[in-house]
Amino acid sequence: MSLVRRRPFLPGALLSALLLATPMLAAAQQDTPRHRLDVQAQTELQVVPDEATLSARLWERTPAIAQRDDTKTDAKALAKARQRLEERAATLIQTLEDAGLERDAISAGSLRVQPESLQGKREGESKPTPMVRTRLERPFQIEITDLDDLPMMLDALTEAGVNALDGVTYDLSDREQATDEALTKALEKARHKAELMAQTLGVTLGPVINVSESRSPVFQPRMMAMSADAARESAGSGPEYRPGTITLDAMVNVSWEIASEQ
Repeated sequence: MSLVRRRPFLPGALLSALLLATPMLAAAQQDTPRHRLDVQAQTELQVVPDEATLSARLWERTPAIAQRDDTKTDAKALAKARQRLEERAATLIQTLEDAGLERDAISAGSLRVQPESLQGKREGESKPTPMVRTRLERPFQIEITDLDDLPMMLDALTEAGVNALDGVTYDLSDREQATDEALTKALEKARHKAELMAQTLGVTLGPVINVSESRSPVFQPRMMAMSADAARESAGSGPEYRPGTITLDAMVNVSWEIASEQ
């Protein structure tokens, strides 16, 4: 008895797909350069800030009362504390305007109401009586477009009697220009590295076949903490405030085709 080998049978649709894919695969292999040079470049850009934001807070408190008596909020005490707070806020804004700041550069935040717990005084052998009061607070942000005005504005804030200075945030008026410059420097560094490598290896660079931004320039405003007490101590003494620099990082990946060997 003879055995007959049968060729494997392929469905017509699958066979047609394979026949169509063969020339496409060959074309893709021809389009992909056999020799390429891949470069990764990272750069740091140091930028001097040209504007700043001052953050400050004003607050007033109601009289402390025993916690057991705090069954309901004392409306009159809250109203008086709020009136004192609003009067101080108006004085603060007027002081800053008298110092040369535009009203649009002053941003007053929403009123915050927060209960505070206190430890009462001990009377004899008895335990201290828990006390409670309410703090009414309003935050402020002051935009400064000329850093030379920063010491004067700090003096104005301390003159107005702010309760807290949360610090200075330094920034750039044109962030886009700085990020563009950081990206440009990263690309220039990538080309320099590629040309150096090609010259050392004795090859000629062809066109760029791929470029990607592996890390976008990250912009982080620089913050400087400051307490209200420290600002009051330095007021009038002509302190020098140095904003330092802001660092932007950028990273790119670039691939060149190797045209030929020298």
